[in-house]
Amino acid sequence: MLLDTFVTVIGSDRRNLARVAVADEEHPVGGQLMGANPDDFPPAARRLVAAGFDVIDINFGCPVKKVLGRCRGGYLLGQPETALEIVARVRDAVPPHVPVTLKMRRGLDDSPESADNFWAIFDGAFARGAAAITVHGRTVRQKYVGPSSWEFLAAVKRHAGTRVVIGSGDLFSPQACVAMLRETGVDGVSVARGAIGNPWIFSRTLALVRGEPEPPPPTLHEQRDVLREHFRLAVELHGEDRAGRSMRKFAIKYARLHPEPIAVRDAFVAVKVNADWQAVLERFYSVDGPGRDPSADVDETADCAESA
Repeated sequence: MLLDTFVTVIGSDRRNLARVAVADEEHPVGGQLMGANPDDFPPAARRLVAAGFDVIDINFGCPVKKVLGRCRGGYLLGQPETALEIVARVRDAVPPHVPVTLKMRRGLDDSPESADNFWAIFDGAFARGAAAITVHGRTVRQKYVGPSSWEFLAAVKRHAGTRVVIGSGDLFSPQACVAMLRETGVDGVSVARGAIGNPWIFSRTLALVRGEPEPPPPTLHEQRDVLREHFRLAVELHGEDRAGRSMRKFAIKYARLHPEPIAVRDAFVAVKVNADWQAVLERFYSVDGPGRDPSADVDETADCAESA
């Protein structure tokens, strides 16, 4: 599990503290930091460690306009000195047993300068103590348009040797996850947008990696149980009013696994409070049946929390 956190939100506010709360069953869990000022990172990293996070990750990959405008995320791929200062200061700020990792894209764009900056940050981060680097096969300028370059990921892994590289991009099915491992040689894969509304992608992928038959998509009752628990946790974290609004974006993703995805999506869009949520579950999930594989429904839109 990886939790995205802006360095500027970690304070004593009750809502912010709830955002970084870690439950016992979640370990190992990583907290991801994103910001512009290197001075902000060490205290934020220490706060995450104190909160129980097992890994500290640094986001140099987000391509969203509002993030780039604040000199965060993928913007730092064009600022190798600042990026490497952040890595070094986070590594120095947390105990040696806590791994520090980072997420990158293959560059701001496809220019030679961007390529040089990528390799400077990639090699420099490992030299400063990074334990692993996740690389997304698109540039920042691409955002989510066009295919992720798995050929680039393969080249990165060849260059890295024994250093740990995690691949990212276009992982919307268990088959794609296994194919990336096989075709690129990366040490692991990072599933982001492919897991939104489909947490079952992990168990189904693990089955394939182990050489077992791929489990079928979750049944309607299995989906219902997860939907109910997800909403309960959102209410616990945000309160019922805010949970109803925030959960809609997840619900429309969950709807893709239902045999009637459009009708279920439209019903979830209208949800405002817990009673509305439960009514959708009663209407569409009360009778059990087989689920639907959503892997063909690729949504090319995402926000920075989905940027892997």
